[in-house]
Amino acid sequence: MWIERYFHDVLIGIQAIFDNRLKSMLTALGIIFGVAAVISMMAIGNGAEQEILEQIKMVGVNNIVVTPTSVSIDGSGSGGEEDGAAARSKFSKGLSLLDAQAIAEVIPAVDKVSPVISFNYSAILNGKSNPVVLEGVDASYFDVFSIGLQSGDVFNQTQSELGQPVCLIGDNIRNVFFNQEDPIGKSIKCGQVWLKVIGVVEKRDFTASASDEMGISSSDNKIFVPVQTVLLRFKNRSLVRADEVERANSRQRSAGGTSADEDKNLNQLSKIIIQVKETEQLNATANVVKRMLFRRHSEMYDFEVTIPELLLKQQQRTKNIFNVVLGAIAGISLIVGGIGIMNIMLASVMERIREIGTRQAIGASQKDIIVQFLSESTLISVFGGIIGIILGVALSQIITAVFDIKTIVSFFSIFIAFGVSAAVGIIFGYLPAKQAAEKDPVESLRY
Repeated sequence: MWIERYFHDVLIGIQAIFDNRLKSMLTALGIIFGVAAVISMMAIGNGAEQEILEQIKMVGVNNIVVTPTSVSIDGSGSGGEEDGAAARSKFSKGLSLLDAQAIAEVIPAVDKVSPVISFNYSAILNGKSNPVVLEGVDASYFDVFSIGLQSGDVFNQTQSELGQPVCLIGDNIRNVFFNQEDPIGKSIKCGQVWLKVIGVVEKRDFTASASDEMGISSSDNKIFVPVQTVLLRFKNRSLVRADEVERANSRQRSAGGTSADEDKNLNQLSKIIIQVKETEQLNATANVVKRMLFRRHSEMYDFEVTIPELLLKQQQRTKNIFNVVLGAIAGISLIVGGIGIMNIMLASVMERIREIGTRQAIGASQKDIIVQFLSESTLISVFGGIIGIILGVALSQIITAVFDIKTIVSFFSIFIAFGVSAAVGIIFGYLPAKQAAEKDPVESLRY
């Protein structure tokens, strides 16, 4: 019986909402925009988190990246006159294959080491030319970065040690030069060297904004060859040839005694990728690598040791803080919407005093009046929440399409936004409902 009674009170509340459609819609606007803001902000946060996870996957797990830099004696990079004199009195071969081998042999915490040599070349086949990145790597490189193959195989030990002219190509190169053909077993010319294709690297969605400094780059436009193949058949920057010396001298004489190639990269390797066995050993291993290379390079900091995963996690923490701030701002709009509901409902109570008095005179209890007005505020919030969810999902899609920001709308964010909107209706609707129920029926009928 009590269910039917309170259901009747809810129907009266619904009827009141339809009788005042414009006022009810204006009351719900705060909830609508609040819910939409919460969903869209949480979608941006989820998208940012997913992007960070993709970046971490691209840089590999537990990786340390060593890259060559300009020479600094004290590690500060200040480069005063005394430092310059000290630099001229010392000599470092720069980042070399011997450094990579020493790291793999000496440091027990290291799992895999892959030297990397990068050059820009043009790939040519059947009169068609396309700029590519030629990258000399070790076979472990593909394990370190979790790079799979569409077809074919990675270099074997013989091909790597002998520097044979074999390669793996990226997805974009396969599309440009081989279209729908199977490239395995065919040859492609890179620079002046013909390379036999033994594998095709899987296509990777490269939406991350990180740079090569953290080891992240798209593999779609790369040709991967063994490190020894680059050193033997393309270029070894650690070797100085007589013709290069003569060209450098002629440039220096023509420039009035100043060499034009002073800042030329003479490091044999472009970087060294080191994978550590355990995450807890990352910082300690990075410090050991730094001290080891410092000694090997004649106590000169002509290299930089970075931990991409830690940098990305720091970036994730920064984005999380930013997302919390955005979520708080969006939550405030929900509170403002709730205050708007309370104000409108309080005004509605004052406008409907005679209605309240009439219901009380014919037998309505205080609970009936509370249920009636509480159902009005709750239904306004719930319907506003539903509209806000639709608007929030649409807004997330617009943000992705217009601003190219990845957004992910989750069921959790929808559940939270909808639950909060309903709670706002109940919490902020209770005070007006209680005030209406406490009205004296005699005074209400005289009003």
